[in-house]
Amino acid sequence: MATFDSLQMTRQLVSYDTVSRDSNLPLIEFTENWLVDNGIDSFRISSDDGTKSNLVASIGPAEADGIILSGHTDVVPVDGQPWSADPFAPWVDEGRLYGRGTCDMKGFIAVALAAVPRMTNLKRPIHLALSYDEEVGCKGAPRMIDAIRRKLPPCRAVVIGEPTCMQAVRAHKGIVALKTTVTGYETHSSQTHRGVSAVMTAARLVSYLDTMATTIAHQTHNDNGFEPPYTTVHVGIIRGGTAINIISRECEFIWDIRAMPQDNPQSLIDEFETFCRDEVLPELKRRHFAVAIDTQILANAPGFEVSADSYAVEMVQRLTGIKATQNVSYAAEAGQYQAAGLASVICGPGSIDQAHQPDEYLELSELQAAEHLIDEIIEMQS
Repeated sequence: MATFDSLQMTRQLVSYDTVSRDSNLPLIEFTENWLVDNGIDSFRISSDDGTKSNLVASIGPAEADGIILSGHTDVVPVDGQPWSADPFAPWVDEGRLYGRGTCDMKGFIAVALAAVPRMTNLKRPIHLALSYDEEVGCKGAPRMIDAIRRKLPPCRAVVIGEPTCMQAVRAHKGIVALKTTVTGYETHSSQTHRGVSAVMTAARLVSYLDTMATTIAHQTHNDNGFEPPYTTVHVGIIRGGTAINIISRECEFIWDIRAMPQDNPQSLIDEFETFCRDEVLPELKRRHFAVAIDTQILANAPGFEVSADSYAVEMVQRLTGIKATQNVSYAAEAGQYQAAGLASVICGPGSIDQAHQPDEYLELSELQAAEHLIDEIIEMQS
């Protein structure tokens, strides 16, 4: 049977190209085989098309009070980034492990998997929960969390190993990802009085979203631990048009709302749709009846917030010896676990500052710190 330490396991996991647009099944199959070699059963919760899968494994007795170690297997793309070497052939240099997903977040998963052979005398279980499509709106976790609630005994805590420099994170923002499609009316570009430009209409809508974002920022004055300390609205992608001399028929843009845990993103969506319906469309439909604006929700993951004295937070503080906590502006799966009634905390190796970057890296000292946390969890459950 092959053996892996944490560094070797991280290299192995990073070598699988699991960009969200592609399958994660080779990594899942490797993990299943590794668990079988160690006498551990697991089960999959697949995507609808079968090209991706979550994986859940339980080590130890089928008892209550288990600890779930959770991580996502997908990574963000490397397209267009100036990497120094192959991002899926990880390399070590001056105490850092480089490669896509080293920090976000295969390092944590690797530490947990490498520790499985040490989980031989557990009196209370440790569960591994690996998800897909976290990077595109936390899409894979809900069906996995539902399976955990149905199939596993009640658990004490979930540790989600996002990069936090091993500090406990007790709050994160939620995310709603949306796509707005504008359908205009094509004419020759010399006849702007007849046509309806989807591109220019989309630009007007994007400008409105920018004004919304600015207003929120100016109206929010909270020292709440978030950076920035307010709900944000951002347009990330815009596509449209056919040629310079054709008034565009279609344009779409993809945008997101990253909401503070106490804010309701639906109110912002309603405001935007009211503007489209009452202010923009009537004017455009006077030129052509078929003009339309349609907004579709692509992903929706709730925010997360627990008190400083929650069991999960206090457990991580005690086991790591790090008392400081933080709030983070990125979205994660902790809000989904919390919504399902599972006490959660985010804590993992590496810094979010390195995530999604070219030459993404994980300090080897952070890998060692994660090993310490996992070993302490093993001791606590033994």
